[in-house]
Amino acid sequence: MSWTKKDLLGLEYLTPQEIELILDTAESFKEVSTREIKKVPALRGKTAVNLFYEPSTRTRVSFEVAAKRLSADVINIATETSSVRKGETLIDTGKNIQALKADIIIMRHNCSGAANMLARALDISVINAGDGWHEHPTQALLDIFTLKEKLGKIKGLNVAIVGDIAHSRVARSNIWGLVKLGAKVTVCAPPMLLPAGIELTGARTSSDIDAVLKDADAVNVLRMQFERDENAAFPEQLDYFKKFGITEERLEKAKKDIVVMHPGPINRGIEMSSGVADGDNSVILEQVTNGIAVRMAVLFLVSQAREAKKGRQ
Repeated sequence: MSWTKKDLLGLEYLTPQEIELILDTAESFKEVSTREIKKVPALRGKTAVNLFYEPSTRTRVSFEVAAKRLSADVINIATETSSVRKGETLIDTGKNIQALKADIIIMRHNCSGAANMLARALDISVINAGDGWHEHPTQALLDIFTLKEKLGKIKGLNVAIVGDIAHSRVARSNIWGLVKLGAKVTVCAPPMLLPAGIELTGARTSSDIDAVLKDADAVNVLRMQFERDENAAFPEQLDYFKKFGITEERLEKAKKDIVVMHPGPINRGIEMSSGVADGDNSVILEQVTNGIAVRMAVLFLVSQAREAKKGRQ
């Protein structure tokens, strides 16, 4: 099949075949990073703009590296020093970037649905790099890519997602993607961090971390977003680590080859111990590496789809 969407807004909107196409394309691009000259001309002459309304290290840098390895020009816009501070709307910012003849906007925004709104207003491609509590599609894609690389498949796997489910766009995108590809997903967290209706995504819920880990082929550990604890409803950090933290002792009761993941940044001693983060089961740094190939694939596919659409007009 061929990719037909000019944007990547979320995994909820993709078919299993479209997700597989991204993963297959990423696999072909991963080899580029092993070369002495890590560059191909796939997006030569194209311009990608990183438009981030929230702080980011891994995602922004990963997209920048990915675009440059495809030979695209990259512009980073820091909204705290842009016309956004003067009251410019998101749509006006996007239209000005489009008028500057950019080809792709990679956007992170604190409002759910912001990427969808911008994509509807523009002819150029929009890639969602995280919107509010909604989705973070490329993070989920690199997580799934890493799982498939380590375990050889996605269908039939038992995947646990542990931590701050309520505020996690990473959790939502992972659930959509994994369930569509045939995995069984269990989200595990204290009751106040399990959002109502999460079962509608196809995930099961639990607050028993040891029972969940016992059957898991992989565990994706999420960052505890204590900065969002407006109502002081979160558990204390040390209490959370005691009841839900991933430790060497807990992993001893899990499958020997369980894959341990984390989207970063890690809060060591809260979400997991340093022994686990740096241990043999951890693929956290492999996730970062694989993020480049996955984002290269996404940049390439949306660009090709836009060019095909222009050719039909």
